Amino acid sequence: MVGAGAAGTMAAIFAAKSGAEVVLLEGSKDGGRKILISGGGRCNILPMRVGESRFVTDSSANTLRRIVRSWPLAEQRAFFENDVGIALADEPESVKVFPASHRARDVRDGLLALAARNGASVQMNARVTDVVPESGRWRVEIAGREPMVADAVIIACGGLSVPATGSDGAGLAIARALGHEMHPTYAALTPILAAGSSFGALSGVSLTVTLTARSSERTATATGGFLFTHRGYSGPAALDVSHVLVRAQVPGAAPATLIARWTSLGDAEWTEALKPSGTRTVTGALRTELPERLAAVLLEIANVDPARSLAELRREERIRLINTLVRCELPWAGDEGYKKAEVTGGGVSLTEIDSRTMESRRHRGLYFCGEVLDAFGPIGGYNFLWAWATGRAAGTAAGSGAASRAAPPSAASSRDA
Repeated sequence: MVGAGAAGTMAAIFAAKSGAEVVLLEGSKDGGRKILISGGGRCNILPMRVGESRFVTDSSANTLRRIVRSWPLAEQRAFFENDVGIALADEPESVKVFPASHRARDVRDGLLALAARNGASVQMNARVTDVVPESGRWRVEIAGREPMVADAVIIACGGLSVPATGSDGAGLAIARALGHEMHPTYAALTPILAAGSSFGALSGVSLTVTLTARSSERTATATGGFLFTHRGYSGPAALDVSHVLVRAQVPGAAPATLIARWTSLGDAEWTEALKPSGTRTVTGALRTELPERLAAVLLEIANVDPARSLAELRREERIRLINTLVRCELPWAGDEGYKKAEVTGGGVSLTEIDSRTMESRRHRGLYFCGEVLDAFGPIGGYNFLWAWATGRAAGTAAGSGAASRAAPPSAASSRDA
């Protein structure tokens, strides 16, 4: 295996379980760094339920669905509880699953321990620089070390997101050099920049909103937590739609807009809420549904006097205000890029792999799993679910093949998949 991140470690577990001699090569000194920082250090290990349509890919959606279904959510939960020995706890308000200990380290350490119990050899500080086909086998080049020769190689090197964890795109470069079709990569699940807007004074204000990012080429909508920051917007809703804005900044791409519905109320509900009611003011009506500071900014944008009573509110003012509450266009100026991105969009096209085994269609004995593939899901455990499913499939197939040939170790290299 190349990479002791989520997908790579899972691949090592199942490859070794299949009876192959497995070496897990990790470029960092400890591995699993994205696991450790996920969920604020708690590790959102899985979602409570899966909406397949929430995954994003430029490849075949049918192929993606087959891969996601290859290891159902209930079976993944059972694996972590029974095989890894980690008790899980649901968080219904966020629809997320965490280790009951709320310690990400327990997940990382538990997976590495299971890989070792299954017989995998884990080598840290082993940075893979190239993977080269050689006489029907594979030569794995390792910085500062003698190369390894293996019957099968699993690339689980992650993408380009959060480079501080060691992600440098090495797996993408290897895949490209070996002739695979690649979809352009981009930062996904990343905060949005919006300097100098009317919302600039709202840093720290948070609420649940519905955001829609739209261009002529793609659309994404998400409902969830939203946070105004001193640089722009963050929170799950902002991150989940950010890829549309990121891709709109590519030269020649269609421009994109960002629209906010600030509450669960639509036009009809707000029309009812803004009906005259004694001496109640417009500000009073908004503050029942919105943070006070945000309500003040929205009234300013709608050009409505905050002290005006609902009885005095003119029809055109009501229309402007409802549009601002339900369809507010948010200014944006960019994004935080890979430095803050949760995942990498794009990568190895899913048409390049066998969806049952993750084996390359171009090179026998070469497998891909995790973030290096062209697919990602929203915040909430989806990307770990993808890593676990693709890692298991790759490990099972590569391990079975290597074991049947009874050859030297199957090498797997990764830097946090």
